Amino acid sequence: MRFDLVTLNLVLAIADTNSITRGAQREHLALAAASKRLSVLEARFGVPLFERRARGVEPTEAGRALVRHIRVLRESLHALESEVVEFSRGIKGHLRVAANASAIAECLPADLAMFSKANPGIRISIDDLTSADVQAAVAEGRADVGIFVPPQHELRLACRAYREGKLAILVPKGHVLARRRAHAFDALLDFDIVGLHVGTAAHEQMRERAKALGRALSMRVQVHGFDAIAQLVEAGLGIAVLPAVVAARFAQVFRVTPLALLDEWADRRYLLAVRQQEVLPAVVQRFVDALCPSAGHALPESLESGAALSVARQSRTAKRIQR
Repeated sequence: MRFDLVTLNLVLAIADTNSITRGAQREHLALAAASKRLSVLEARFGVPLFERRARGVEPTEAGRALVRHIRVLRESLHALESEVVEFSRGIKGHLRVAANASAIAECLPADLAMFSKANPGIRISIDDLTSADVQAAVAEGRADVGIFVPPQHELRLACRAYREGKLAILVPKGHVLARRRAHAFDALLDFDIVGLHVGTAAHEQMRERAKALGRALSMRVQVHGFDAIAQLVEAGLGIAVLPAVVAARFAQVFRVTPLALLDEWADRRYLLAVRQQEVLPAVVQRFVDALCPSAGHALPESLESGAALSVARQSRTAKRIQR
C-alpha cells in the first residue's frame, strides 16, 4: 500500500482540528478533494478512520493508530531533512548517543569533548535515558551508540567494556552515619532514601539488594537529576546512593558528606553498545574506536547474562553479611 504525504498530512490536520473542512483549509485543499482523499484512504484500509458527528469528527481507534504513526514519520522526515541540510554547512555526520544519567555525570563529557575536538565535522546529540531505555533506543535504531550499566536486556546489541565506576553514599553534614567513613548497604535501610526515578540502574540495584536482605526501600523522594538529590540530602530529607565522583563533587558545593559503600555491587561498569551489524557506519566506528581503543575491551560472547551476574553477586553479598 502506497501513501502520499499530502494525504497523510491531511489526516493529521483533520485529527488536530476535529474537522474535515478546517483540516482541508490548513492543508490548502478544496473540501471535495480532501473528502475524496480521505474516502480513498479509508477504502484502502478497509476501516473508517474518523467518526462523523454533528460537531465535527473524531478519530476511530484505527485513526488514532494512524495519526500516531504519521507523527513519528513526520519527526523522522524532519530529522532527515535537518541532517541532510547539515552537510551543506560542512557537517560530515550526525551521531546520536543515548546514555544513563550516571555515565553523563561521571565519565562521558570528557570523552565527548575529546571526540568533538578531533572530529569537528560530526554533530553529537545526547539523550539522557535509563539503562533499559538506552538499550531499547539502540536496538530500535533511535540511537547509534548507547552507554549503560548492566544487566544487558537486549540481545540485538554488541557491547564493549567502556569505563568502571563506583557508587557512594551521600548524607547530610553531621548525620549519624557520618561517624564512620564506610558502610554496607544494609545500614542505609533504616533511613529515608532520596534517589532517581524508578527504572534507573541505581534504583533497581538498591531495590534488588534490599529485597535480597528481606527489607524494603523507604524511597521518600524521587527526582530526575543528581543536583536535586544533593539539595534534598542537604535539607535533611534523606540519604542517597550515587556515583562516587559525583558525590565528591557535591561535597565541595553542598553541606553533605560522601561515604564509601562497601558492597561489591557498588563497583560497577559501563558498557558501550551498538546494534549488531556486519559493518558499522564510519562515524559510529570512529566513535567506538575513540572511546574503546583497545581490542581487549570487546566483551566475549560467553559473558554471563545480567541476571546470572545479579544472582551471583546477591549470593556473595548475603554470605558476607552473614559472616
